[in-house]
Amino acid sequence: MPQPERNERQRLRPAPLLFEPTAAVADPEHFFNLESLEDPRELLARATELTHAFRAATDRAVEFQAIAAAQLADPRRFDRLTTADIAERADWTEDYAKKMVEFGRNLLGRSTP
Repeated sequence: MPQPERNERQRLRPAPLLFEPTAAVADPEHFFNLESLEDPRELLARATELTHAFRAATDRAVEFQAIAAAQLADPRRFDRLTTADIAERADWTEDYAKKMVEFGRNLLGRSTP
C-alpha cells in the first residue's frame, strides 16, 4: 500500500518543465511556447505554472547544493573541503558557504561537529 505522505507530495508537484528543442532555444522570443498563446487567461495560467515549477526546481536545487556542501565539509572525510574551498567552487562567499553547510547538515539530520 502506498504511503499517504508520498502521494500528497506527488499530487502537489508543479507543472513539469519540458526541455525545448535546440532550435527554439536559439530564438530569444521563444520561451516554452508562451509566445504562441493568444488568450491572455491561458497565457497567465501557463506562465504561472512555469513560475511555480521554476521556483520549486530552484528550491530543490538549493537543497541539493546544501547537502553536497555538508558532505564535502564532513570532518569524517579524509578529503574534506574547507568552507573557503566550497565557496570558491560554488562561487559563494565563505559566510554563505558556512550557512549552506549548516543547512545541509540539518537536511541530512546531522548535528554540527
